[in-house]
Amino acid sequence: MKDTELFDWLTQDALQEEISKLTQLTVSNEITNLEAIYASDDPQSEFNWHDLVLAGSLLARSKHRMHQEAALRIATAAITLETSQEVRDAGAVLLEKLSNHRSVELAEKRNRVAPALEGRLGVSMRLEANRRRFEDSILLQASGQWISVNDFQRDLWVGASSESSWLSASAPTASGKTFLVLQWLVDHLRTSETKVAVYLAPTRALVSEIELSLKSLCRSGAGIEISSLPLPETYFSALSGSKKAVFVFTQERLHLLTNLLGENLRVDLLVVDEAHKIGDNQRGVILQDAVERVSRLNAAMKAVFVSPSTQNPGELLEDAPEGITRLSVDSDMPTVLQNVILAEQAPRKPKNWNLDLVKGDALLRLGTLKLANKPAGIKKRLAFIAAAAGGRGGTLIYCNGAAEAEDVALLISQLEGAPKTDDQDLLDLADLARKGVDRSYQLAPLVERGVAFHYGNMPSLIRTEIERLFRIGKIRFLACTSTLIEGVNLSCRTIVVRGPRKGKGHPMEPHDFWNLAGRAGRWGNEFQGNIICIDPHDEKAWPVGVPKRSRYPIKRETDAVLDSVDELSAYLQSRDVESLSELQNGEDFEQVGAYLLNTYLRLGSLSGAAFAKRHSAETIQRLDKSLGTIADAISLSQDVLTRHPGVSAVGLQRLLQVFRNYEGNVENLLLAPSESVDAYDRYVTVMRRINENLYPVFMPDGVVPLHALIVVEWLKGFSLSTIIRRRIEYQERNNRPYRLPVLIRDTMSMVEETARFKAPKYISAYVDVLKLFLIEAGRDDLIDEDFDIGVALEFGVSSTTLLSLMELGLSRMSAVALYEKIARDDLDRDGCLAWINEHAPNFAGMDLPSLIVRETLEVTGISGPGEDEQFSE
Repeated sequence: MKDTELFDWLTQDALQEEISKLTQLTVSNEITNLEAIYASDDPQSEFNWHDLVLAGSLLARSKHRMHQEAALRIATAAITLETSQEVRDAGAVLLEKLSNHRSVELAEKRNRVAPALEGRLGVSMRLEANRRRFEDSILLQASGQWISVNDFQRDLWVGASSESSWLSASAPTASGKTFLVLQWLVDHLRTSETKVAVYLAPTRALVSEIELSLKSLCRSGAGIEISSLPLPETYFSALSGSKKAVFVFTQERLHLLTNLLGENLRVDLLVVDEAHKIGDNQRGVILQDAVERVSRLNAAMKAVFVSPSTQNPGELLEDAPEGITRLSVDSDMPTVLQNVILAEQAPRKPKNWNLDLVKGDALLRLGTLKLANKPAGIKKRLAFIAAAAGGRGGTLIYCNGAAEAEDVALLISQLEGAPKTDDQDLLDLADLARKGVDRSYQLAPLVERGVAFHYGNMPSLIRTEIERLFRIGKIRFLACTSTLIEGVNLSCRTIVVRGPRKGKGHPMEPHDFWNLAGRAGRWGNEFQGNIICIDPHDEKAWPVGVPKRSRYPIKRETDAVLDSVDELSAYLQSRDVESLSELQNGEDFEQVGAYLLNTYLRLGSLSGAAFAKRHSAETIQRLDKSLGTIADAISLSQDVLTRHPGVSAVGLQRLLQVFRNYEGNVENLLLAPSESVDAYDRYVTVMRRINENLYPVFMPDGVVPLHALIVVEWLKGFSLSTIIRRRIEYQERNNRPYRLPVLIRDTMSMVEETARFKAPKYISAYVDVLKLFLIEAGRDDLIDEDFDIGVALEFGVSSTTLLSLMELGLSRMSAVALYEKIARDDLDRDGCLAWINEHAPNFAGMDLPSLIVRETLEVTGISGPGEDEQFSE
């Protein structure tokens, strides 16, 4: 009998019934308020553990996910059920055979396995255990420390450390990708000639998380500077001294630094996290352009791409420079059990919900979940089922939008019936929510009862503190949005979801669903996780049913748009239309069209581009013809076009012509400093000029004044709470009705989407073209070379002091709070450190929120009186 046949026989025939009962029992034990179909008071006597563990040992040798999951199920049951020490030890040994050492450590931490397991093994098993430990360990050369790894992590480490210059690695969420890459990155910096590394993350939330993780890893040794600010001073400081540097950026921030440094940018190593997002609409092309741009400037650069469960990780290596060696590392092996559970209401009994576990193509009945109240409406279904099933805490509720997340969290807080907390961490978070957003912000009373909501537009300090308190169990229920599938490493016991959407109403793709599901039972934190899918047969909620496990097909946004060559060609030919309002629905074609035109202008033909090999010669020739006609009308330099990815050269050229035709005082074309009394009027005018000539981005026209006001207040360094308060005052002053939760969410959204994304992208392009015109017109005296509008808008700063505070690593919320207490606006980094050192003893009297004080002291390493104990973790 072949091994595969043996493994199939074990799982599908010999032990199928026992494994199914084990599964029912272990999953049911994770769910509160469940009237279970199968429950056992004595699993020790009801199961043949000898045969099960033996079968698990055989299955652990398989390379098929189904077999390894069965082995993992047996090991998890042996450890988590009320079994004897011998059975638990056997489960731990089985986990070791699966290279799952972190789960063994978790079992010891939770007292499921007694310490010193190795001492209880026989001689031969001890030798085998030592051999496995050695094979599944990696040496950190810089420190001499050994760390335990699984098979994927070992392959990733070996591949990253090899001569391969470009590496693409893919594995399921919860496989320890980020942990391993960060360990390797720091070790590589300390033991190689690499001086400058860039770590790209898709969101600011993940940038903050990675920056904190790297600073923690580097704390034990000097010599590595970690920064998330695209500042030339930090870059040149790293190169000129003995220090090395890691810049943690979004793709937009990498473009900002490249714009500031130009040909002087040196990058030895590029790490791209969540690299599959090269296929995302709009931002995917900005990521692709960033990688290509840095690669052109650094031909010998090493690159590492990391992505979750992709079908074709090697696709990311297709455009590597000539002569670069390439390597893919791919794994689909499980490290933790993730149980997909279907929840349907029992007929005529709205408080009873039948739960079925998805097991392959079959369903395994778990039992009936008992709700305390009848769930009238979708939000109450989410809230009531989450509260009932996730009573142990660690429960995420996926919501389709920020408003839904707030409503669901409010419902759960009432169901829990918990009194207001006396926990200082929760009280501090509530205080920050009231002072940092608004005194009536709904988050504050919720966290005081151990419940919270979480979405992308929230201030980073509040969001990261929510994540921290959820991880340690003080926040028990968290209603969240799609931010959780953007790479934030937040694990949980249970996820509750109904009809998940990503973006505005688009049903979630299977790979995104499984990326979300990977947050349940994250490796090293839990043995298993549950994903409860409500109303699985409702076609409106689940148009194609609950998604089966799927691996993400990597396809660049540019390639996807190029496949629609007819529509793309038509768009390019009509791009110079007189009224740009007709282009409002062409965002996809606008981004890729700009990329293609820049590529054509740089190379003289698309046939010389790396992507040309993936498309027919006819397609390339057809686009060359369209682009050639357009290119004849472009006189802008390649440098200007390269600086603004995703912005059409056609629009930039049109804007230049508008400047040339302008008959008024050229000073009226300039932006005014945010502190100037005419700043608001200037931004209104500039935004409308962009809409009319560059691209209709600040729309509709009637909202332009609000866009301009938010941008000016953001640049002034106003806190979010101040911006919100001023909007409330405006509404009340003009007798306009408003709903506070909507106003708060809309303001947060406008800050993120307008002030921090659209405005930096398009206003910085406007300023660059204006500089060209001013030089051409002999008015270069009007150019302010010391102020970069892109950096100012990205971080919401207008003073040296405020930027220096953020350069220290403070969140914008903390930096603004401190800046309000600092008299001078010209302090550099050292000056800010000196001010904090001097005034830290008096922070208590400044009415600063405790979390802002804690972040300041932790980031700077400065202690206030009595703060060491209060703010330690």
